[in-house]
Amino acid sequence: MSQIPHSPVLLAEVLAGIAPRDGAVIVDGTFGAGGYTRAFLAAADCRVYAIDRDPGAFAAAQALAAGYPERLFPIEGRFGEMDRLLSELGIAAVDGIALDIGVSSMQIDQADRGFSFRTDGPLDMRMGGDGPTAADLVNEEEEGDLADMIFHLGGERRSRQVARAIVAARREAPITRTLQLAEIVAPHAERVVGIHAATKTFQALRIRVNDELGELERGLRAAERLLRAAGRLVVVSFHSLEDRIVKRFLDDRSGHAASPSRHSPLPVERRAEPSFRLPKRGAVKPTEAEIARNPRARSARMRVAERTAAPAWAEAA
Repeated sequence: MSQIPHSPVLLAEVLAGIAPRDGAVIVDGTFGAGGYTRAFLAAADCRVYAIDRDPGAFAAAQALAAGYPERLFPIEGRFGEMDRLLSELGIAAVDGIALDIGVSSMQIDQADRGFSFRTDGPLDMRMGGDGPTAADLVNEEEEGDLADMIFHLGGERRSRQVARAIVAARREAPITRTLQLAEIVAPHAERVVGIHAATKTFQALRIRVNDELGELERGLRAAERLLRAAGRLVVVSFHSLEDRIVKRFLDDRSGHAASPSRHSPLPVERRAEPSFRLPKRGAVKPTEAEIARNPRARSARMRVAERTAAPAWAEAA
């Protein structure tokens, strides 16, 4: 494990956004190392339902729950299914939901999880224990599909050269280790000062393996269904793909989406009454002081929304 402390990003801002109070029911949809959960429990006599699909994080939540009987309830699962998971426990509505999107510091720092190109480990990258691994993708995907994934999910401008190098290397031997992949990718990737050449390819693989963008979209819709009127949603994201999804969703649901042409009427679902209001437009960013304390906070963006009494919007067919 890394010796870098696992500092929850934008902790004071997340706490202010959720505003825990005595008797409140709060969902920490991405428990991770438990920083937000601990802060909620310390701030008020509330109940927290802590969700994580990572077996290690779930075990940590169970250990923490021993110190908070009848206040902390760990749940192993995906936050995109939080309304179903809570319903199975008899919870129909909650007062606050916090989501910290993406891979956790703990996952990156564990070499055997396969998230990092800085330490050698099996090329896995799964947050849970199910589904295809990153090794499965790099060894089985068609070259064109690999290139498209690395470009769209990683922002790698030289994605075709990277994909070509991967396919050439796997003809010689399967790609099964993180450092092995990093060495294949680095000579062919775009060079950006201060960023390892394999960063974008690893990001793309991680997002694809865990369906992170799909999970985020499902999680936002689940939060809309689960929050009661005046309940708060706080989302912390770490790259533009995630933040764009959150911004678009909240703009739509709060009535701030860009208007279409006057010659093109709004679809029926876009005429729904706003299900959220935005206490603050735009994203909250970490201060320079926080970035100095915790460099991993640099790219963080936080958005806050408050649920209205309007029904959740119907999903498009």
